[in-house]
Amino acid sequence: MRAERVFAWGAAAGFAADLVFADPRRAHPVAAFGRAAAAVESALWRDHRGRGALHTAVCVGGAAAAAALAARAARRSAPASVALTAAATWAVVGGTSLGREATAIGGALEAGDLDVARERLPHLCGRDPQALDGAQMARAVVESVAENTSDAVVGALVWGALGGVPGLVAFRAVNTLDAMVGHRSPKYLRYGWASARLDDLAGWPGARLTALLATAAGGNPGGALRAWRTDASRHPSPNAGPVEAAFAGALGVRLGGTLSYGGRIEHRAVLNGDARAVGSADIARAVRLSRRVGALALVVCAGSRLAAGAWKRRRTA
Repeated sequence: MRAERVFAWGAAAGFAADLVFADPRRAHPVAAFGRAAAAVESALWRDHRGRGALHTAVCVGGAAAAAALAARAARRSAPASVALTAAATWAVVGGTSLGREATAIGGALEAGDLDVARERLPHLCGRDPQALDGAQMARAVVESVAENTSDAVVGALVWGALGGVPGLVAFRAVNTLDAMVGHRSPKYLRYGWASARLDDLAGWPGARLTALLATAAGGNPGGALRAWRTDASRHPSPNAGPVEAAFAGALGVRLGGTLSYGGRIEHRAVLNGDARAVGSADIARAVRLSRRVGALALVVCAGSRLAAGAWKRRRTA
């Protein structure tokens, strides 16, 4: 079976497994990678960019190399290659768990149970829940759904289409390292610099595809495109900006503003500022949009890989 068909069938099977089972509950490969990366950090950490770059190279390179070896070993058998691609896709794509967690918080907010919402919010994002009221938590959830649609679904599929199983695994390794050491804290300002910059580069294509698909699938293409064009560059993240702006425009809500992370207050630009504030009912709308974007991303990525393979064969025929 040709590589493009292996990816298309495997990615579809892995995506379906995520829809049915969500994230693996035991022995999650991403959690195992996180433990290994923490062990590497404990051995290498210094307040130095070079040490951080070495940490990134060891962790991402090791994960990609292991995935490449596994893909090579499975190459002789088409069913084994499809199964490996499906397993890797299931391991790195997290759209169903994202939607379930957001929905649970939305249900608590709808019921007026702010304590439960505050308890669950750290499972979804790094905001300080005690500093947020109901409306602010709803906004945090919608923003996290938007950003993680790119990070946990679309970006992985893009790199899977480009690089197969090694691409899937390497993207999730980069994204995980950024979450671990890429934030701007005194400890990781230098050490996490390489991981943060690599995550920006790896996330660039997936973020633009996410914004494009949210614009197409959100029910308000004009509003999404306008918010994307006018407000995305005002966001401090080069990748979260387009995604959150497109989601804001597609949903007809206002995102951004004052945030609290780890006791640190950030004043971010408002996205789609002429729209209304986010309400708890908008969480369900954001989750539905995220699911549509994820499904479309699978079609686009698998279709692009198949089309590229067909075009290459025609050129060499």
